[in-house]
Amino acid sequence: MYSPSMLRRFFCFNAAASSSSITPSSSTTTITSKKKSLVFLGSPQVSATVLDALFNASAAPSSSFEVTAIVTQPPSRRDRGRKVMLSPVAQYALDRGFPSDLIFTPESAGEETFLSNLRALQPELCITAAYGNILPTKFLNIPPLGTVNIHPSLLPLYRGAAPVQRALQDGVKETGVSLAFTVRALDAGPVIARERIEVDDQIKAPDLLALLFSEGSKLLICKLPSIFDGSAKVNAEPQDDSKVTLAPKISPEESWLSFDEEALILHNKVRAFAGWPGTRAKVLVIDDESSNNHNILELKIITTRVGSNDKIRDNDVHDVAFVKDALVFPCGGCTDLEVLEVQLPGKKVTSAAAFWNGLRGQKLKTL
Repeated sequence: MYSPSMLRRFFCFNAAASSSSITPSSSTTTITSKKKSLVFLGSPQVSATVLDALFNASAAPSSSFEVTAIVTQPPSRRDRGRKVMLSPVAQYALDRGFPSDLIFTPESAGEETFLSNLRALQPELCITAAYGNILPTKFLNIPPLGTVNIHPSLLPLYRGAAPVQRALQDGVKETGVSLAFTVRALDAGPVIARERIEVDDQIKAPDLLALLFSEGSKLLICKLPSIFDGSAKVNAEPQDDSKVTLAPKISPEESWLSFDEEALILHNKVRAFAGWPGTRAKVLVIDDESSNNHNILELKIITTRVGSNDKIRDNDVHDVAFVKDALVFPCGGCTDLEVLEVQLPGKKVTSAAAFWNGLRGQKLKTL
C-alpha cells in the first residue's frame, strides 16, 4: 500500500528533522486550548484499542487532554508477500486522520533525534501499551507526570514479555490488567489500579490479550483524571517484590508437544501459544495394510480440550482414536487430549473429522 518513499515521508528522523524539531504548532496541528499534552506509545492491534479509547475520550467536550504524538515500531516486512507494512497503531492513527509528522517510529527510544523531538512537544504524560521497546531514563525524565503502562497481568505477577501466555500456560483461573508507573526496572513501578478477570478454560491467548487491553483501556480512561491531578502518583501502591513471578519471552522451540505430559498441561500450552508460535506435534501415520509402511507427519495443534477420562483403553497405548468430533491422543497419567482442529504444513486449519476422513483408513500413533 505504501511505497518506501511514502514511508520515509511519514516516518523519518532525517537531518532536516534534526535541525527543525517537530512541535505541536506544526503545519498540520495547532493547539488552540490549554489541554494537557499526552503522548501514546504502542504497536500491535491491541494497542490500537487503547489509542481508540484515548482519541474518543479526548474528543469529549469535557476532556482535559489531547493526544499530541504517537510513538510506534518502525514499518516492517510482514505476511507472505513480505511487503513493508506500518504497525497496526500507525495505520489506525492515519486512518483516524492523525498527522503523519507526529507519528514517530524510532528504532530505539533512546535515539537523540527522537528524544529532541519529544522534548519539543513538552508532553505532560506518556501512556504505553505493548510498545515493544525499552524506555531509557532519558525518555522517562521527559514527561513531568511520568509514564504509565497498561500491563496485562495482576502485577507483581507475570512481569515480562509474555504475561498472558505464561498465565494461560500455568492454567490460572484468574488474571487481570494493571496500570502502573514505568520505572527502569522491568514492570516494577508502583501500581495505580488493577482489574481482575476470570479465565475461561477454553480461551486462547489472542482473545484473552484483546480482552485485557479492552478492560485496560476502560481502566485508564477512568484513572486519567487522578493521574493528571497527581493524586494517582501519591496513592500508587508499591509492588511487593516477594510476590514477583516472571513471564519470559516465548521461543519457537517451546512449541513442541510431548504426549508423555498430562493432557491438562498440553491443553494449557495449546491455549497459551495460540497465534504465535503455535503448538506442534509429530505423529506416526501407518498404512492399515502394512505396518511397515509408515511416515512421520507434523501437525499444528489448533484447538483442544481435556478428555473426560471415562474411556477404557483397549488399544496400544500410543494409538490415536477418533471419537465423535475429536482426535483422542493418549497422554501421560492415563489422560486424554481431545484435538478438535489441526493444520498441516502449508494448508488451512481443518476440523478433526475432516482430517480423520482424509487418512482413508490409515492409523495414527503418537511418537
